[in-house]
Amino acid sequence: MAVPRNRMSNARKNSKRAHHAKKPKSMSTCPNCSNPKLPHVLCPSCGAYNMRIVVQQ
Repeated sequence: MAVPRNRMSNARKNSKRAHHAKKPKSMSTCPNCSNPKLPHVLCPSCGAYNMRIVVQQ
C-alpha cells in the first residue's frame, strides 16, 4: 500500500486544489418560449424538448 514520504503542507495542498471550485451552470434559452433553461433538459415553463411539446401543462 502506498504511503506518502512527507506530509503535504497546507499551502501546497490548497494550491493543488485551486481548480476544484464549482463553476456556474450554463443556461440556454428555450427556442419555443425563449425562457432560460438548462441545456439538454426539458423546458420547465412550456414542457418542450427539441422543438416538440413533450409534457402538456
